[in-house]
Amino acid sequence: MNSRKPFRYSLQRTMIIYFLLVGFASMLVGVEFILDTHSSSLESELISNCGKYSSGEIDRATLLSPIDRLRNKAILMVVIVLVVMIIVLTMFVRNITEPLQHMIEVSRELSKGDLNHSVRIEADNELAQLGRVINEMASNLQEIILLSKQMCRSGERFARKAEVLLGDGRIDEDRTRELKTIIGKMHSELTTLNEVIEFFNIYTVEQGQDGG
Repeated sequence: MNSRKPFRYSLQRTMIIYFLLVGFASMLVGVEFILDTHSSSLESELISNCGKYSSGEIDRATLLSPIDRLRNKAILMVVIVLVVMIIVLTMFVRNITEPLQHMIEVSRELSKGDLNHSVRIEADNELAQLGRVINEMASNLQEIILLSKQMCRSGERFARKAEVLLGDGRIDEDRTRELKTIIGKMHSELTTLNEVIEFFNIYTVEQGQDGG
């Protein structure tokens, strides 16, 4: 029995990385903006421009040019954060949301009785592991259905054969031996089917002695 858990934390790490990327980009933008607004060069330039504007050396546009540069830089920082968020969101949709939606669609088809569908996820994380579990479940259900169909066909053949052997009301030694052979085959097939059912631990409700 393989007890390794290779995918235990990979999806969790992916989610953490996504949020760290957004947080890191936001932190860089915030730090850069704070440093610009509190820099001595900006303060000196504003004071100098105010003095020049008062003496008529510069116009209003030149006076406000440091603020305009700061505003443009702030807009650029916001755009950078938005780009990072779009990239992270795209990665999130491609690596997490789309595989989940795919598994939901396949599971819905399986619940309708169509066992020909399978989950296909090219990744090494918990979602891929879950997809393999769903595929194994569908394969096991197909095996149970196949055994059940085979059992039904064998039962029908047994019933028809028994009707023929018992039709004339004469049971000789050869017919008795043939019936025993058929019953033995039926018992073997029933045992195999019962072992498969017991392997899956199918939930059953046992009726009480009082019929309650």
